[in-house]
Amino acid sequence: MIMKKKIAALGIAVILAAVSLVGCGSNSNNGGAATNAPTKEPAAEATDAPAATDTTVKLTGDFEIQYFVGGYGDKWWKKVIADFQAANPELNIKESAGPKINDQNRPRWIGGNPPDFVYIDGPVLNDRQMVEDGQLEDLTDWLKDAKNVDGDLISDILAQPAQQFDGKVYNIPLVLNSWGVFWNKALFKEKGWAEPTDFPSFLAVSEKIKADGITPFIHTGKYPYYINGSFLYPAIVSANNNDFSILQDMAANKVEAFESPAVLAALNKIVEMRDKDYIDKASIQINHTDSQMLFLQNKDAFIVNGLWLPNEMAKDVPAGFDFGFIPSITQEAGGKVVANTSTATVAIAKKAKNKEAAKAFLQFIFSKDQASQWAELSGAPSNIKGDISSSNAPSHVKDAAKYLTDPNTVVIPTITYNADVDKAMMDATDALTISKITPEEWVKRVTDVVKKVSK
Repeated sequence: MIMKKKIAALGIAVILAAVSLVGCGSNSNNGGAATNAPTKEPAAEATDAPAATDTTVKLTGDFEIQYFVGGYGDKWWKKVIADFQAANPELNIKESAGPKINDQNRPRWIGGNPPDFVYIDGPVLNDRQMVEDGQLEDLTDWLKDAKNVDGDLISDILAQPAQQFDGKVYNIPLVLNSWGVFWNKALFKEKGWAEPTDFPSFLAVSEKIKADGITPFIHTGKYPYYINGSFLYPAIVSANNNDFSILQDMAANKVEAFESPAVLAALNKIVEMRDKDYIDKASIQINHTDSQMLFLQNKDAFIVNGLWLPNEMAKDVPAGFDFGFIPSITQEAGGKVVANTSTATVAIAKKAKNKEAAKAFLQFIFSKDQASQWAELSGAPSNIKGDISSSNAPSHVKDAAKYLTDPNTVVIPTITYNADVDKAMMDATDALTISKITPEEWVKRVTDVVKKVSK
């Protein structure tokens, strides 16, 4: 376990020490409509396209890619698909993309007619559930020998290794993200507020913020995985003597893990914030962009979010706004920072019609060139080790790098929970923030679901 943590931390260190990001300027998308357009036109604009992995294999036929368009935008997807099209001109690539694509394609997955390749990000899709439902191709044996277009073993260049489900690999992490807490450094400097380093200092400065007429804390109640990922799970690990195996036990549906005193201690931190009136009452009914807008307007001092936030809101960031970031604020004074990392993964449908093209696309996108392109076009670190140090990282990424490369930081590898249990935890946390339930009732609600799904 310790070794796994160090490996994860080292991988992140390699990426973030070299990370070089350029603000994307906007989160472009197609306005919510799914597209199924061939990409031959973009291919004509492709530049510097690497050669295909195996030039003796000519890829032909239809090849469909499903990707969610959210905080990372779609610029990288447009570019890499155009590059792949240029390298494989006889392949007819189709894109199914947009911010609602997961919902729109859900009937196809259920009906056994999925796209060939899928980017697992955004709402609806849950990799563990997709594995349990038999929707994803088993990549275990393939990944052992698979090389990228540079000739490197893909498994060797991943900063965070692929998650295993009963010892098997079905999806590969493409993105490296850390949950955490953002604030506006410029506002804090103007007001003379101290940036938090732990839970006591967070409470202390929140009292000053509240006295100045600003709400200390906001989250998105419509998507409670933001507060769970950024606040609750790091708090559980801190209360569990910095041992994140408790979260892995929760993911394995071990009831005793949910009943641990560490879980109650973490939930009581939310209660303390709630009872001190630090949580914006609007949180419970708003989505992520609404909460982010209130934060950018300095109506709330802290927001829980992921590293994609500045890129996602790039068009709306006011002049002079300066993002501060810390992976966790729930540790006691002198305690270690806990970084709850996450990723978005890619996979091949078990019922894909063109698995040969899908595997070639995996070999194409997991290259060092694509690591740099991802960072530049998505505004977030890639999960691919590579030298992308030729441009400047935004300040919030430097803040993240400072913590993620610190040997005293506890780095939690990506953990996925059962979809029903995950929803139960999210709903219960929402209820806790508005005094509908107690921490003990949170545990009861969730363990009832754990017992049900474990039967």
